[in-house]
Amino acid sequence: MRLQHECIYCKKQLTGRTDKKYCNLHCKSAYQYQKEKQNPERFYNKVDNQLKLNRKILKEYNKGGKVTIRSNVLLELGFNPKFFTHYWKSQKGEVYLFVYEYGFLSKKDNGKEKYVLVIWQDYMAVGL
Repeated sequence: MRLQHECIYCKKQLTGRTDKKYCNLHCKSAYQYQKEKQNPERFYNKVDNQLKLNRKILKEYNKGGKVTIRSNVLLELGFNPKFFTHYWKSQKGEVYLFVYEYGFLSKKDNGKEKYVLVIWQDYMAVGL
């Protein structure tokens, strides 16, 4: 039996099986994508997206291996220092937070908040 109804994405008339919902794979994919975007972002996705953004920002501003930069420069770009993957404690007792291979140390210099940006080195893995 053939029944005529419409695609739930583009609203074109469908002919064929009674349980057919989409006119093609594009409409099915687009509908599922649209539906998923309406769901609140899952916690995992929020964390993953912030880690990716933090890494991208740290990579962009650390071209030399060790750089000092005002913290507000990174924060204005969406950097969030509460999201990191691991840490390393130096012999001086300073704790560098890392987002994968890119690290940062928060410090005050002349009354201004700054970050010292570093790149993970093999010697940092000692004792892990």
